[in-house]
Amino acid sequence: MHVPDGFIDAPVSLAAGAVAVAGVAVSLRGARRELDDRTAPLAGLTAAFVFAAQMLNFPVAAGTSGHLLGGALAAVLVGPYAGVLCVSVVLLLQALLFADGGVSALGVNITLMALVTVPVGYGLFRLLLRVLPKNGTAAGGAAFAAAALSVPASALAFTLIYAVGGTTDVPIGTVAAAMVGVHVLIGIGEGLITALAVSSVLAVRPDLVYGARGLIGRPELRTREAAV
Repeated sequence: MHVPDGFIDAPVSLAAGAVAVAGVAVSLRGARRELDDRTAPLAGLTAAFVFAAQMLNFPVAAGTSGHLLGGALAAVLVGPYAGVLCVSVVLLLQALLFADGGVSALGVNITLMALVTVPVGYGLFRLLLRVLPKNGTAAGGAAFAAAALSVPASALAFTLIYAVGGTTDVPIGTVAAAMVGVHVLIGIGEGLITALAVSSVLAVRPDLVYGARGLIGRPELRTREAAV
């Protein structure tokens, strides 16, 4: 999903950069309401996990590979505003240190992998939790669906950006079919990773999962009274 330099023309890249800057600025203000001394360390751990996971590719089909985008995961764990910041920091470091995604395309990548996946993933997760049973199993399923759908949503957004500012001669229909088709499969992997991570945190500290606050409480420990 990392867009390289020169794949999108300068005007569209600049426009996406402006959108990314605005989105990050809004998220900086919003994250102050989501994070405190107790949850801020989880945001750092989430960003580190997304950074490491994005460096690892898994095979998809026909010689293609994919990696975790992390927007839905970050949003569910630490909140949508903090989630945007986590993914944006990861993308910035990858572009500057590893040339993974172009510097001139950084705005495009932040728009696609942070500003699209985070609201789509978080919104769907919260919606599903309101209609599903209030337990960890249902939350894991909601996390899977939210993450799985956030990936093709990002691919669709890329297709729209390419239609406006793409610099290659590949027909838009071919790009759409390839991007959406492959990223549906990548979304399944993303969903599995996200569900596992969210379920693991919920099992021990459900109060730290921002997206489940007010819907899933801490499990009660039941003790059996000894017979006298």
